[in-house]
Amino acid sequence: MDYGKSGGPKVAKNAPRHLEHNQKGSEKNPFGETDPKSKAALLERMKSAAEKRRK
Repeated sequence: MDYGKSGGPKVAKNAPRHLEHNQKGSEKNPFGETDPKSKAALLERMKSAAEKRRK
């Protein structure tokens, strides 16, 4: 008897188990799209938070 042929098929090992809702390359998060405003807004938020801590 060939025990290697018994049982279900093996799953591909290099594939993710599920897809993320915001993975790179999807409609919500396309490749090559960056928002330059987001970095400026982040720096502004960080500066304001640091100023609040100083007071």
